[in-house]
Amino acid sequence: MKIMLKLKPYPDTTKIDVVDDYFGTKVKDPFRWLEEDQSSETEKWVKSQNEITEDFLSQIPFREKIRERLTEIWNYERYSSPSKNGEYFYYFKNDGLQDQSILYRTFGLAGNPEIFLDPNTLSEDGTVALSDIYFSNDNRYMAYSINRSGSDWTEIFVKDTETEEVLKDHIKWVKFFGISWYGKGFYYSRFDELKENEKLSGQNQFMKIYFHKLGSPQEEDILFYEDKENPHLDFCISVTEDEKYLILSVFKGTSGNELYYHPATEITEYKQNFIPIIQGFDYNSYVIDHYNDNFLILTDKDAPNNRLISVSVNPDYQQKWKDIIPERDHPLGNISTGGGKLFAFYLKDVSTKILQYNYNGKLEKEIPLPALGSAYGLNGKREDKTLFYSFMSFTTPATIYRYDIESGEFALFRKPELRFNPDDYEIKQVFYKSKDLTSIPMFIVHKKAIVLNGKNPTYLYGYGGFNASSSPYFSNSMMIFLENGGIYAEPSIRGGGEYGEDWHKAGMLEKKQNVFDDFIAAAEYLILENYTSSEKFVIVGSSNGGLLVGAVMTQRPDLFRVALPDVGVLDMLRYHKFTIGYAWVVEYGSSDNEKDFEYLIKYSPLHNIKKDVSYPATLITTADHDDRVVPAHSFKFTATLQELNKDNGINPILIRIETNAGHGAGTPLSKIISEVTDKWSFVFYHLDIGCRIFDFPCHSEHPLKP
Repeated sequence: MKIMLKLKPYPDTTKIDVVDDYFGTKVKDPFRWLEEDQSSETEKWVKSQNEITEDFLSQIPFREKIRERLTEIWNYERYSSPSKNGEYFYYFKNDGLQDQSILYRTFGLAGNPEIFLDPNTLSEDGTVALSDIYFSNDNRYMAYSINRSGSDWTEIFVKDTETEEVLKDHIKWVKFFGISWYGKGFYYSRFDELKENEKLSGQNQFMKIYFHKLGSPQEEDILFYEDKENPHLDFCISVTEDEKYLILSVFKGTSGNELYYHPATEITEYKQNFIPIIQGFDYNSYVIDHYNDNFLILTDKDAPNNRLISVSVNPDYQQKWKDIIPERDHPLGNISTGGGKLFAFYLKDVSTKILQYNYNGKLEKEIPLPALGSAYGLNGKREDKTLFYSFMSFTTPATIYRYDIESGEFALFRKPELRFNPDDYEIKQVFYKSKDLTSIPMFIVHKKAIVLNGKNPTYLYGYGGFNASSSPYFSNSMMIFLENGGIYAEPSIRGGGEYGEDWHKAGMLEKKQNVFDDFIAAAEYLILENYTSSEKFVIVGSSNGGLLVGAVMTQRPDLFRVALPDVGVLDMLRYHKFTIGYAWVVEYGSSDNEKDFEYLIKYSPLHNIKKDVSYPATLITTADHDDRVVPAHSFKFTATLQELNKDNGINPILIRIETNAGHGAGTPLSKIISEVTDKWSFVFYHLDIGCRIFDFPCHSEHPLKP
């Protein structure tokens, strides 16, 4: 007996006559009307697509079993590392199944925990998320930012830490950057107010910096900095810990920035006369601290693996840079400060290594880590004596360690208790050759007793962009796949930051195809080494990783059984026309430029879908409040796949559109579990996993015909 699911006919998506001329090349865009995300026509289309998807998924007999197991896996206490502010230690905790984690505090480390801010009380459905917190220098006030329904738009409120009263201050139209306290107020970056129908898809232009005085309405905030000539420059301002200087970072996109500074003074008027430190957008530079009349700056200028330099605050001596932590063989991803120490976080073959230095650049020790994995933290003020860091790996959830600065001793502080035994699993790192023979590292995770017979369900995940490193992390949702014989594989493909800025540049702009070649080569390696086969393969990626999946499934549809492009950048000719998309031009290039157009059109997933091709079974996911990668990408990609393959396609092409959710951050846990349930149901069905673990009959190799 075989499971035979019925797939309803795809809706007839209206086509319109829209043709763009790119330097003499005519490109049709018949589903452009789906870019109007607020229209009634698009709303009807979304409803009909969700109905078809839900109907298909509801037929999978083990769907609820998967939901039950995922709920069990997630149901354990999770903590963040504490941070000391005044006499209190603040931390986030989730009891297990709460939609949003709650901010607690204790008086001293041994004090009784008390709830300081519960975001679950801010909405009825858990869709208001607490995104960040910022304490004033005297610790009297805590500003906090919230996001509604997953949107990138941020609202800022202020709470008195003594009275626990939420003040009347309310800041809106903030995006991407946080706030910086100075005295009895704070700096923040914001955009001008948009019309209601432009909030989620309109371009974000002419960012400005304001100063907000505590207790005053936003309308009275002082405009501090703007650039009326360059609409696509973004600004972030920070205040050094000693409150002596303002640091202005200017961004032209997601790669490269300028640095300026200004003595911190009482804010009474508009200022523009910042003093330059680093100009031009060819390098990435960030001020870490101010120390002895010098700025400590992490930069990749003349150092693709990054270095920490000292630059005088005196403009006459700023060209005399001094290395505090010189460039090493391994990329320096981040530097944190606390207790009067510098903590350098390196990546050695994609695993974290932490070195402790003093402020003069003397190496003092290596911070011990329990295994190969990822660590973060060790942040604090100069006077702090106790710092914390978290460690995780593919089979170890975030575990918190305490570090005593004076004694140099480490101790386990909090370890999650969940029903999962990491000793049952093996983590290995292999190196394989890409198309151009570049050596690419890849992590592989599976049960220790697995048999390499070419029949193992395999989940291949990738990102490959924006200098982001795919280092080991713990995923609750992945446990259900691993515990049922699945293999998880994560290659560190080019475009990321795993081997410094050179690795990043090898996968951007006209070299983006290297990213797709690296991912395809990873799949071919796993098949060649008998881990799996094409019929047992699912590929997954989100955002820029959704672009990766879209490009790879259109270039090599024969190589995979299932594809899950999540909130993907899928229309490479028009991505820069929405919200913050223009900031990615430095990474991708722009179709407004003829040279860039020539390579973008070659891999743009939307524009490389062919008629009558058997693409993998595809479940596309997006959300109605995604204003980072607008859902039109996924809408048009879905409509095109369905329209060109509705007669010959033997695998379903479905889209799942979440409501009251965005690009992923802040999504309530109940929605996360529902979405992951549907993804795993789709994957387990097509890879013949559900039939084995839940005692249901298996389906045939290709039973579905629309």
